[in-house]
Amino acid sequence: MAENAHDPIIDTAKAWLAQDPDEITRVELDTLVRDADAGSEIALDELHSRFDSRLSFGTAGLRGRIGAGSARMNRVLVSQAAVGLAAFLRSREASPTVVIGYDGRTNSDVFARDTAELMAGAGVRAILLPRLLPTPVLAFAVRHLGASAGVMVTASHNPPQDNGYKVYLGGDDDGSQIVPPVDGEIAEQIERVAREENVLELPRNAEFETADESVVDAYVAATAALLPRGAEKLSVVYTAMHGVGWRTFSSVIEAAGYSGIASVPEQQEPDADFPTVSFPNPEEPGALDLSFALAREVGAELIIANDPDADRLSIAIPDVESAEGYRQLTGNEVGWLLGWDAARKAAASNLDDAALACTIVSSPALGAVAKKYGLNFVETLTGFKWVSRVPGLVFGYEEAIGYLVNPDAVKDKDGISAGVAFLAMAAEGKAEDVSVAQMLDGFTETFGFFASDQLSVRVTDLSLISAIMSELRENAPSTIGGVSISSVDDLLDCSGDLPPTDALRFSLDDGSRVMARPSGTEPKLKYYIDVAAPAEQAEHARGVLTSIRDDLDAFSKRIAER
Repeated sequence: MAENAHDPIIDTAKAWLAQDPDEITRVELDTLVRDADAGSEIALDELHSRFDSRLSFGTAGLRGRIGAGSARMNRVLVSQAAVGLAAFLRSREASPTVVIGYDGRTNSDVFARDTAELMAGAGVRAILLPRLLPTPVLAFAVRHLGASAGVMVTASHNPPQDNGYKVYLGGDDDGSQIVPPVDGEIAEQIERVAREENVLELPRNAEFETADESVVDAYVAATAALLPRGAEKLSVVYTAMHGVGWRTFSSVIEAAGYSGIASVPEQQEPDADFPTVSFPNPEEPGALDLSFALAREVGAELIIANDPDADRLSIAIPDVESAEGYRQLTGNEVGWLLGWDAARKAAASNLDDAALACTIVSSPALGAVAKKYGLNFVETLTGFKWVSRVPGLVFGYEEAIGYLVNPDAVKDKDGISAGVAFLAMAAEGKAEDVSVAQMLDGFTETFGFFASDQLSVRVTDLSLISAIMSELRENAPSTIGGVSISSVDDLLDCSGDLPPTDALRFSLDDGSRVMARPSGTEPKLKYYIDVAAPAEQAEHARGVLTSIRDDLDAFSKRIAER
């Protein structure tokens, strides 16, 4: 008898195999099971990596690598999620409706159709969006169609081999992403389905509804309204990063009567392999190289980049000191300018209880903007599931290039509407002979100097993240970057109005701030560093920023080498 014959993980894999409706993952898993049965330790280890855990459903929904097994994204897991979500919705109302969207990633359309058929089979009215579309269109559709919930099949800017499953709620949640305790309640239903049901025996109904283009047209109209007709024309380069943004973005621009947009041809159409980038995230080094090349060719005044599902936005502007001829703005810099623009408009309109919001790891500069214009300022936990719920919100952002500029239409980050809003702001500046670079200088003159940096510690062993966080909690340094630490806030302990979260906030004597937290979507620990100073002390503040980053890097390496 083979050495591995009695390892229970083989029986677990066989049980999974018996209910897998996907030929590709069945073949993949069958090969592993046969090899493990024959004594292959490599195959057995791979089965353990796939079945020792389950891809957990949380406030970010599901997200992971495509493949067979409970710790991967696949049709079995998605089917269990769909039926579990359906049970949750039916426990809340008699006749729920769910709208389902999908992007251009591998299996996004398959997972979306499975969801629609299983939702309909479970007695939920299911509406599938007409084609692959950006995540913000799905978020818009939840409110526009008065749906009980929305499901978006996407892994956003994750690596090509990943996919995911995001859930939005209608009704009192007004189209925002789920938050606790709802995520736990849905997870319980999903786990019940996984325990009690065979995916192949779940009732399906192929007579679900498919939305027509009017849903997309309504989103386009609501977004085009952000760009005034007759706005000053700029030469603009746009990239969809091999995602689904171009068709919708170009429709919005056309509806606004705008022209002069040059799209990066190699990245314009959806491609699940993302062939021209090593990582499909506009923030990653090299991701905008093709945009820079086209911008130099056409003399672009602005580069607008969306991530693959178009819920994030990155901006680059001309810079003669850069080797590429362009400088990519940080997520905070884009947030400052959009927030400043939104604050001026809100103040001019005398909006009652208007608020600006950003996440706890974003720059505190937005607070200075809110103070100047007499607006409320709210810091939330990371994620737009929190930002979107701020009362009176007129603008919200997170430093990870996410922006909410049109809360009356979309209760989520929206890279298309943010791109249009930034274009409108830049066009207004051009009409007054003010460039985006000059706007940033004006921000410093008005609010003081702010600068931010990040340090990511990517790991293969997730226990290293816990080790670093434990060391920071138990043996925190007394100084960082040569500046004394005045206080440490552990956000696992409730802090003010914030729910508990695994994060640490270090406040330094000079007003600088460091946040440390594990990433919610990737295997890495992230440090967020912020410094502030009067405009005339900018150079000193930059030096402090560098010193803080160097110290954090050295600290993390010491822990990793133990």
